[in-house]
Amino acid sequence: MSRCLELAEMGAGYVAPNPMVGAVLVHGDTIIGEGYHQQYGTAHAEVNCIKSVKAENIQLIAASCLYVSLEPCAHFGKTPPCTDLILQHKIPKVVVGCRDAFAQVNGWGIQKLKDAGIKVTEGILEKKALELNKSFFCFHKNQRPYIILKWAQTADGFIAKPNHERLFISNELTNHWVHKMRAATAAIMAGTNTVLYDNPSLTTRKWPGNNPVRIIIDKQLKVQRKAPVFNKNSAVIVLNELVEKQEDHIHFFKINKAENLLPRLMQLLFEKNINSVMVEGGSALLQSFVEGGLWDEAYIIHNESLYLQTGIPATTLPGVKKTGQFNILTDRIDHYINE
Repeated sequence: MSRCLELAEMGAGYVAPNPMVGAVLVHGDTIIGEGYHQQYGTAHAEVNCIKSVKAENIQLIAASCLYVSLEPCAHFGKTPPCTDLILQHKIPKVVVGCRDAFAQVNGWGIQKLKDAGIKVTEGILEKKALELNKSFFCFHKNQRPYIILKWAQTADGFIAKPNHERLFISNELTNHWVHKMRAATAAIMAGTNTVLYDNPSLTTRKWPGNNPVRIIIDKQLKVQRKAPVFNKNSAVIVLNELVEKQEDHIHFFKINKAENLLPRLMQLLFEKNINSVMVEGGSALLQSFVEGGLWDEAYIIHNESLYLQTGIPATTLPGVKKTGQFNILTDRIDHYINE
């Protein structure tokens, strides 16, 4: 099962909104096949696992045990049910990491296998299996994306100079780590000031992988269309109070001035099948998520040698206990989980 989870993680950033899944086929004490879900809309882990079995071992499949990190699907989606494939190959035993939270699968895949006489063991390394697909489970349980907050601050708690002039706080290696996180997240969000003053592209240019969908909160449409954030590297969603229209890869969604932004945003992203979002600022946008209790994880990057004395203050997480800490060269990264 540990190997299943290792394989599953190789699909990070490529399979959303599907979950990451790994599968291993074992005959006796020998692995004869393994695979993982590699790309959204393509073959699932079980299919790739069975396809990987060498010709001389095909006859062993019907006497093997299939380990899979997530309950096999029992419905027709973009691909046929994996339970049918297991039955077709007469695999007698299946070991499952955790159940699938998706309503069309949850428990049905396991029950279908049991009804066919297959021995099913579940809950193996369940905590790790659930952690691996926390975005997927959050999306289906809470009908909203998994929210990750991220910002960098000086040693004295500022994110920018008083005039919003861009300040390079984190080191280059930390920036690569941030882009790795972006590559594993379905969408990235920023507010008007961040886009205007930092002029970001919000892509994964420092790490291989897919670019996330870019979500811009720009109520009065102050950001110019020539800004890097509107390049064609990925889709853009703009929440604003002025227009509702689709232009090429940019979708402008109109919200009412009196409308509570965050619930509307969560509804929209759920409808768009976006199951994880990294919120990268600025302070007002981040603080709105904190005050609304609408976040799951937070990463705060500290440059412990940089002091500003005055400027734009960073977001605060009052009363939240730190769950982890690590360093990347000169930067300290604090990790928080919203229990």
